[in-house]
Amino acid sequence: MIDFSSLARGSRVTIDTAPIVYLFEDHHEYLKYYMPLFERIEAGEIQAIISVVTLAEVLAGPLRHGNEIMADRYYRALSKGNNWQIQAMDSELAFLAARIRTRYKLKLPDAIQVATAIQSTSVALVTHDRDFSTVNEIQIITAVESLGVLFPAACGVNCMDE
Repeated sequence: MIDFSSLARGSRVTIDTAPIVYLFEDHHEYLKYYMPLFERIEAGEIQAIISVVTLAEVLAGPLRHGNEIMADRYYRALSKGNNWQIQAMDSELAFLAARIRTRYKLKLPDAIQVATAIQSTSVALVTHDRDFSTVNEIQIITAVESLGVLFPAACGVNCMDE
């Protein structure tokens, strides 16, 4: 299990797409690793930050299936929910993402996740992706090591595009 108790009260944490998909789609097998974090966010102990990439990826699943109502619910939860904030994409973030992408040879969406975490002054980036293993500008928190292998998101209503 991941120990989220070490995150200081009032900390900002950037959350990548997969843990949010596990929450919204109730994927027990993977959600159990991230649920303590979501509980701390719900309790107001931690501020959740998401990138515009995460917002787009989370909304793409229900929209792909023609489910506008579910997409709207997800949008409202992430954009207007207590203790949730979407980090705006601006030219400074884009420049930082370009540097991160070049330095670590990451895909652009992954570089945007890291840049979002840095620019938002998050203490960590929470992900279910091992592509961030070499990043050292910010703490990366993932269950991948706990699982021993990288599990793809279950492909339900909100299946993410690769």
